[in-house]
Amino acid sequence: MTAELVRGQNHPLPQVRLEIRISAGVPVLAGATLGDENGTVRGPQLVAHPGAPTLPGVEVSGQAAAEHRLAVDLSAVPEAVHRVGVFLALPIGTTGPLRFGAVPAPHITVHGPDGTEIARYTVSGLDTEAALIALELYRRQGAWKIRAMGQGYAGGLPALFADQGLPEAGMLAAAIHGTTNPGPTAAYDHGTHRANGAARNPYDTPAPEDAPALDTPAPADAPTLGGPIDCSHPRRPRHTAPPSPPPAACPAADGQPAPPVAGDAVGWSMEERLYNQVWGMFEDLARTMAAYRGAVDFADTRQERELDQALADPRARLGDGNAAAREAAQTRRDQLADQARAVLDRDLAQLTAESEVVEPALPPAYARWDSPAWHGYRVPTEPPMALRLGDLHLRESLPLRIPLLVRLPLDHGLWIDSGATAMPEGSFVDSTALRQAAMETAVALAARLLAVHPAGEFAVRVIDPAGAGTRALWPLTGAGVLAAPPATGAAGVMDVLERLTRRVDLVQMAVRGGAAGSLPDDVDTARQLLIVNDFPHGFDDRAITRLRYLADEGPAVGVHLVLVADRADAAAYGPLLDPLWRSLMRLTPAPDEHFADPWVGHAWTYEPALVPVGSRIVEQVLAEVAAALIKHK
Repeated sequence: MTAELVRGQNHPLPQVRLEIRISAGVPVLAGATLGDENGTVRGPQLVAHPGAPTLPGVEVSGQAAAEHRLAVDLSAVPEAVHRVGVFLALPIGTTGPLRFGAVPAPHITVHGPDGTEIARYTVSGLDTEAALIALELYRRQGAWKIRAMGQGYAGGLPALFADQGLPEAGMLAAAIHGTTNPGPTAAYDHGTHRANGAARNPYDTPAPEDAPALDTPAPADAPTLGGPIDCSHPRRPRHTAPPSPPPAACPAADGQPAPPVAGDAVGWSMEERLYNQVWGMFEDLARTMAAYRGAVDFADTRQERELDQALADPRARLGDGNAAAREAAQTRRDQLADQARAVLDRDLAQLTAESEVVEPALPPAYARWDSPAWHGYRVPTEPPMALRLGDLHLRESLPLRIPLLVRLPLDHGLWIDSGATAMPEGSFVDSTALRQAAMETAVALAARLLAVHPAGEFAVRVIDPAGAGTRALWPLTGAGVLAAPPATGAAGVMDVLERLTRRVDLVQMAVRGGAAGSLPDDVDTARQLLIVNDFPHGFDDRAITRLRYLADEGPAVGVHLVLVADRADAAAYGPLLDPLWRSLMRLTPAPDEHFADPWVGHAWTYEPALVPVGSRIVEQVLAEVAAALIKHK
């Protein structure tokens, strides 16, 4: 069965001989890098590209093309290779596009030697990136797996190679581009190249001194262990581009870290730096919590082992020896747990201080509804790179909450679960109130999406077959910002679905044919958000087929889906709708533990981004949006 991968997801590989097929819609360069356990590529001779298409275990295309087939034999790659990254790049020096956001989303499939499809992945959500790592094949405990990456680089191949630690990344990138635009740089000689070192991504871990060599030694000036003490947040180095502060700025007497700064992360713009900083905070909380829970588990396990050993001696089961052994084991367990808690409290204090600085600096798309950023709201001229869907926290980390940010445009639709949800204290919300809260969550999300896009570049449509969401929809209908009145009844449902299906079909054909400017006048080119309330009420088999098509094909051409539904209501359809549910990102209108991070698998509690009770900020923001829409027309 073929695995449908999403960004960050991994999947085991049943074979080591593979064929990777790439469909990009426009000519692109395709290649592969061979890295060690840390992902470091030790030299240009470990990069397969059109100018050097064959390496041990890897063969790539010899020219830029819209379709590629890469042959991989993982049993033949060097023993020290642990990661094979498949990259794509747009050619430069041609008349073609310069960013992946202007071309169809690249589609990659992985096949076995008999042609059986193992996995597929569509790299969506790209914008200014000119190069990207599409897939990574990596070795874990002797077995190979595949990971959907989708890591893009606005700086193109030089930035991609520099991020992997390649020496003289710019020269290698120029040589690769020279294969499509021949010039002096095309004669890049791997054998005579001298590696002078390259700047590494500050988030990368330097390779240890005893790391296995990949055919050639590491550069003489490559990063090594040791060096000056970093007094920024532990495990997350700061952006190294600005000049270093004087030594006095790093407090040494008390060992405390430097004060946190909003936007203190890598990125080209403040928005990107804040986005990266928020996700850095999320990762730090995940890892420090894993360390704490692991330490407590170890303390509990050791206590049990000590008690078992003490009770194994029959003489210790009677008298005061038994009680003394239990007390000593409990004391040692509590000491370990207390030490772990002290470290956790230290890290939580640092993250809380950082959150208190970062939260007020977030732009409207990232901010809570009670943030001052919304009170000075003006309709933007550019869409944001990401959107806040709510907050995440762990039970030991309250009151610290980390914003849940997702990149725009949305890769997948959203499902706001209106079914029974267990609250933290174990009670259940009334079903009627929960359905109302689910629709209010969808409306708050739609209002945020409308507010953060320029006038006329985002439209919201609603399907409410029975009119059950009239009250919750009032902020949108009252402000007059919907593209059309909410559709009701079976006829209304089909009319909206047919219109959006037609839009998806026409835009797909226009993009593939390079005629995006020749769409009919009645096709709304703005991105569309379709909110469906009480699904599957009012949907027949034909309507469900249309909805599944929009969920699968719509995001790539600007049609996004939000379902407000209780999955139990769709039980009558059996497994027919299971692919639809799996393709959507589940959100809840009440706090619920249903998110898992990709590092250690914590169960995170999600809380939706709701408007504070009694606040009129959404009405004020939507009034600005409505006025801008009138001017735009």
